[in-house]
Amino acid sequence: MFLLSTTNLPNLITLLRILLMPFYAATLLYNEYLYALILFASAGVTDVLDGYIARLKRQVSNFGTILDPIADKFILITSFILLTTNGIIPKWLTIIVISRDIIVITGVLILYFATNRMRVEPSLLGKASNILQYLLIGLTLLSINLKGRSILPLPYLILVAALTALSGLQYVYRGLRVVETEGI
Repeated sequence: MFLLSTTNLPNLITLLRILLMPFYAATLLYNEYLYALILFASAGVTDVLDGYIARLKRQVSNFGTILDPIADKFILITSFILLTTNGIIPKWLTIIVISRDIIVITGVLILYFATNRMRVEPSLLGKASNILQYLLIGLTLLSINLKGRSILPLPYLILVAALTALSGLQYVYRGLRVVETEGI
């Protein structure tokens, strides 16, 4: 059982990021892209801030290591779904991003139930994929606010899709290695 201490500032900041999600989603639903950009940037700042504080004050916790990627997934999946619904991000890209996340989360849960251990070890490809996805959403919101439309080139969208798919395959491979090593 995870207990949230009110003295653990990084976890409180992460929770704040999660609590901003309904407001962020509403800005996207109602095409209020300036507010969406502000909330998205705020989420990015709090993401960096909570990690920095956790390391600086030695407040890294099991709860935080699970909560932080969940907060990241909330904002990315919300962004992809709603920007696709608004006709801004192509459907094929959103399908790749969400499918990868579902596959990874399912694999983590299967390994947890099989081994009674939570293994959340981000890979370099996974981190790079998330960074490119964050950049895609940020640049999309910025270009909508500056130009009135999204101006991201197709090669960038393909790069995000390819890196996302490759990171998903890497996580599957790593999961299969755990199955083999543990004799599951």
